[in-house]
Amino acid sequence: MQKTSTRQLYDYWNSIRGARSAPDRKDIDPTRIRDALANTFILELDESEKFSFRLAGSHLCTSYCRELKGRSFSALWHERDHDAMETLLRAVTEDHAVALVTFQGSTAMHTKVTFETILMPLRHNGSTHTRLLGAMTALDEPYWLGVQPILEQRITGLRLIWPDDVAMQDSVREVSASVVNDGGFGGAAAPVAMPAVVYGRTARRYAHLAVIDGGRQ
Repeated sequence: MQKTSTRQLYDYWNSIRGARSAPDRKDIDPTRIRDALANTFILELDESEKFSFRLAGSHLCTSYCRELKGRSFSALWHERDHDAMETLLRAVTEDHAVALVTFQGSTAMHTKVTFETILMPLRHNGSTHTRLLGAMTALDEPYWLGVQPILEQRITGLRLIWPDDVAMQDSVREVSASVVNDGGFGGAAAPVAMPAVVYGRTARRYAHLAVIDGGRQ
């Protein structure tokens, strides 16, 4: 985790969940995460079975130059990343993993900025399938951010974190197999992992995504 807001939100989420796989929505106290609040969001499952923004921080909305509440989270991602993102969302809601994603956002002027996003399960009415807690923060903030809206975003890296050190290799393979690069995999076999080093850590690269196995962070 490269950004302070990402780390703060993860540490807070981890502290309030206790022995549970996810905290309850009502457990969240915004005053405890005030420094990360502007980049924080909550997603909810909508009628189309896709996730949309229920709440979105002011800094996050400014980056997109529009109010995000009620807008589709799934629609933000490039069509080639839809399968990978859907698989990540299932890993979070069903397997209670934490997903850490980096992506490159592009504007109509072809300017680009890299963001770090974290997605964590959140319990609502006893279920972890309908709510997600997350944060989205630019790694660097160019002068034009907030003036030129982000119109397209592509995943550049991902990481699944298992807070309770649960080995979930099958889910990692499923995420990897869902990645579609520019050439597409079509009916071919799942992509073969290539060794790589990402931010000083050993990783396995599948097309344009890097998977770093993580335990307790």
